[in-house]
Amino acid sequence: MSTSKTKPKLLAFDAARYLTDDAAIAEYMTAVLETENTDLLLLALSDVARAKGMAQVAKDAGLGRESLYKALAPGAKPRLDTILKVARALGVKFTAHPA
Repeated sequence: MSTSKTKPKLLAFDAARYLTDDAAIAEYMTAVLETENTDLLLLALSDVARAKGMAQVAKDAGLGRESLYKALAPGAKPRLDTILKVARALGVKFTAHPA
């Protein structure tokens, strides 16, 4: 007699579900920026955009919805002006501090 054990299914973590207010978004973006990882920055911007609604963020950034998805896709290399437009649409401001 064989017994097969099935692995429990894990739910995928979706950060966008927890980004419910400006303070949470600011804390999340600050933590991501401290990593200095550009791929993680794009992922975080995507998470925040999904939390706020991709269509509205695209409109506020002056981009098409598909263009926004492409700009924030893993491995994308968006222009700095695109990142700044998206950040502004998300209500996120990047600031400089001495290292």
